[in-house]
Amino acid sequence: MNSEETELDLGKAADAVVGVTADDDGDLTDMLGELRVLLPSAQLLSAFLITVPFNSGFANIVASEKTVFLATFTLSILSLVLLSAPAVQHRVIRPLTDRAGFKRLATRQIVVGAVLLAMALTLATQLVLSTVFGHGVGIVFATLTGGLLLLLWWVLPKVLRAKGHM
Repeated sequence: MNSEETELDLGKAADAVVGVTADDDGDLTDMLGELRVLLPSAQLLSAFLITVPFNSGFANIVASEKTVFLATFTLSILSLVLLSAPAVQHRVIRPLTDRAGFKRLATRQIVVGAVLLAMALTLATQLVLSTVFGHGVGIVFATLTGGLLLLLWWVLPKVLRAKGHM
């Protein structure tokens, strides 16, 4: 198998994971609506995290919490980059000659951005609640947050699609 065949196979696998089909018409309206929900979440979390190190109490947090902060901040910024990338790419590429192909690429970026955002939200929950209520409470609520995000963002849509409800 050559590298071109491998790339095509990986592309097909990614399309299956994110739910893009060969008959996708390339309409970008639904994608725009989805980004209107995800982008502000990533922006708000990133903005909050940018201010944290400048807070006087940041110097007092333990090294493990600083590591969690670093991971949270990195995931949040990466999610923001991936979620905003389709808009910039759309503007730079215009006019689109392959709307369905662009939508497949953008969908992959949005899904990866959403995964990173879910991870950042989970870690942010752990960071805040561990600081306020203690490490145990932070871990419990971060686990619940991550589980809820996994259930609502990934498992439920896959189950509904498999049952033919969506």
